[in-house]
Amino acid sequence: MSLGAFRSAKGRATYVAAYERALAEMPAPSRTIDVPTGFGDVRAYEWVSGEAPGTPVLLLPGRGSGVPMWKENLPELLPHRRVIAVDALGDAGLSTQTAPMSSMTDQATWIDEVLGGMGEECAHVVGHSFGGATAAALAVERPRRVASLALLEPAFTLALPPVSTFLLTVIASLPLPQALRDHALARIGGIDVAEVRTRSAISEMIASGSAEFRAALPTPKPLTDAQVNRLSMPVYIAIASRSSLVGGERALRRARGIPGAHVEVWPDTTHSLPMQVHAALAERLAAFWSGVDA
Repeated sequence: MSLGAFRSAKGRATYVAAYERALAEMPAPSRTIDVPTGFGDVRAYEWVSGEAPGTPVLLLPGRGSGVPMWKENLPELLPHRRVIAVDALGDAGLSTQTAPMSSMTDQATWIDEVLGGMGEECAHVVGHSFGGATAAALAVERPRRVASLALLEPAFTLALPPVSTFLLTVIASLPLPQALRDHALARIGGIDVAEVRTRSAISEMIASGSAEFRAALPTPKPLTDAQVNRLSMPVYIAIASRSSLVGGERALRRARGIPGAHVEVWPDTTHSLPMQVHAALAERLAAFWSGVDA
């Protein structure tokens, strides 16, 4: 099995430069650490702001996005919580994979090791898109690490997305002509191509990662009924009203069937929901976490 890696040293340098520009637009982290795990070294950042209460938030990014995807969310979350964010192993970012991953259990294992390596017993775990599937895997496999679970437009978690999504994901992740990748990214995100082509540090980072990085990630499968029934922690699920990738009505039914889960369909949002409603979402999540910790 393969490892996630850059296609060339030059490609890595191009990506890292774009990544650092994107990261510079975020609040400066209180701590930056490369945490050793059985599958590689994981780049993690921690932000501490004021008197934010104890249990931290752990942010797991969507496919090809890395920590900078949380640029809009982080300033809204920091008044409420200490925040940890990581670059996923096997995907574009500054983590370095050294052993192949064959299952979502492997994904749960390295996150478990990251929390342990950072001295944390548990966290309020938040995942977007593919990161939602990873967060759910952690909740199933290592429930003691998950104080609460927040799934934001979780792909491949409750049901399969449309078949076209698989093709679009492949197009977006291969070194194909930029125009093709732009259209694929726009369809996946539920936004206009013009928005994808608007130059920003994050868009340049994502484009560079798509072109320069060869990912090696296990493909998640929707949770089985038995796995859903093992979600004993408080669960919050946010679903977009249009261009959602969670899996349609089947996913919505399964989400609402999770005992005690709070499921919310956000109006006028797409798969890019966390960035589109960052302020309101932060307030919703803060109230959710406060209720859990009470």
